[in-house]
Amino acid sequence: MGLRANPTQRQRRLGEELRKLREASGLSATEAGAHVGLGRAHMSHIETGRTAIPEEKLRALADVYGCTSHPLVDGLCEMSRATGRGWWSAYKETHDARAFDLTELEEGAATHRSFQWMYVPGLLQTPDYMHSLFESNRPNRPEVVDRAVEFRLRRQQVLLDGAQHFHAVIHEAALLMQFVSADVMRRQIEHLVTMAEMPQVRIQLLPFQAAVNAAATPGVPFGILDGRVPELSTVYVEHPVSSVFLGDREHLAQYNAAFEHLSTVALSPIALRAGRECHTKRDSLQLIQHLLYVL
Repeated sequence: MGLRANPTQRQRRLGEELRKLREASGLSATEAGAHVGLGRAHMSHIETGRTAIPEEKLRALADVYGCTSHPLVDGLCEMSRATGRGWWSAYKETHDARAFDLTELEEGAATHRSFQWMYVPGLLQTPDYMHSLFESNRPNRPEVVDRAVEFRLRRQQVLLDGAQHFHAVIHEAALLMQFVSADVMRRQIEHLVTMAEMPQVRIQLLPFQAAVNAAATPGVPFGILDGRVPELSTVYVEHPVSSVFLGDREHLAQYNAAFEHLSTVALSPIALRAGRECHTKRDSLQLIQHLLYVL
């Protein structure tokens, strides 16, 4: 089997986690490989995600490294067994590897937490909203726009299936930006309310007046895709040039703390409820109603 020229995020992450375990054990790649019948070069290719590792050798290495976390080892084995050939493979002609990496992570996540400054999160967008955004980036290419909308709608199925919990904190600015027409934005805002009725979806709005700690808030949109094993969670940081995936413990702790802060200072979640409290306590639904009124 030849070496992978462009490993996927999952393949790179598997290699990185194995390297972390080896380094924590104090073994060199040569020493570790000798225990399981793998040469130094082979170990290097495994740790960079350029080649696969059989499950029995992965478990043997975990034993050599003294890893006693059975959930972590099982999670690594699950990553090793995955083929990466999901429904998204049919979109290779219009989407890049980064989109596939994100989609694969979304499909396997137990919880997805998202923070957005300027846009409605992709998993909560309406088709009209998507069309408006994609058309501004791809003018005079309707077939490409239609394909991009189709792909994003297919991504949303992970929420409709109830396969994961989704928690979004959306800045008020995202619902005021004039990337789309007022009619499109009105329908988009109404769609947020509809989505918030789903038990697995939690949506909070962050108003301009929120007491946000600038030092604790990243200046870019980000998402946290929590794995079935906490150590295998991933942060996705959006950037117009090159978005990045982060999986080291320091970054996970930093972005977990940032999301916790944002969700604490944001308004309480959109909820359709009756009673006196809904008239006396400012919440996300009240801000939604105000925005619909002023549009």
